[in-house]
Amino acid sequence: MIRHLTDLFFPRVCSGCKGLLLGNEYALCTDCRHEIPLTGFHLDPQNEAFMKFYGLVDVQYASSFLYFHKRGIVQELIHSLKYRGHEEIGKLLGHWYGAELKNVAVLQDITHIVPVPLHKRKFRKRGYNQVAAFGKALSAELNCPYHDGILYKTRNATTQSQKTMLQRTQLSANAFAVQYNESEYNAHFLLIDDVLTTGTTLAACAHALSEIPGARISIVTMAVTH
Repeated sequence: MIRHLTDLFFPRVCSGCKGLLLGNEYALCTDCRHEIPLTGFHLDPQNEAFMKFYGLVDVQYASSFLYFHKRGIVQELIHSLKYRGHEEIGKLLGHWYGAELKNVAVLQDITHIVPVPLHKRKFRKRGYNQVAAFGKALSAELNCPYHDGILYKTRNATTQSQKTMLQRTQLSANAFAVQYNESEYNAHFLLIDDVLTTGTTLAACAHALSEIPGARISIVTMAVTH
């Protein structure tokens, strides 16, 4: 009864098409779920996401869930998550993709799920890390702890969306650091982010994590530019 009254005065809408959600739908309507562009990367170890890191950093595995197109449904989802506080999108995508990733052999020994961090100034302004809900949902599906205190950002760089590859690389270099103890030695870290573009930010994070003795690194993102 209370749920029906809430829906009446504060109707739940699909984060993709903005249509009204039915009672059993969450964040995305059924039509948008069918239309959302899935990559299928988790089925191919040599996928496009993995190859983006070739020559940048040594990773065990890399995958992205969705294709990101400008003015497409995935852009709308990511923008709603990142700028409008709709963290339920990250939760939905994390459970959805986690159900697929738990069947990937190389991820069976993941020990830590680590988000790309925000600088503390940006975190205070936004109030949340946009990949946190995604990471916590992955944690539940993969039965692996989510840790947001190992990797941190040392400087607050400007947005990289309009930067060249060289400029992105220069901004990302030495922008991340790690704090760890012996319990993190020989760990297999699953590094996560929202959108994989050139891979320079994630590569910089992976380089920082690789300072931990015996560290192995895999990477998963919600989306990849295509």
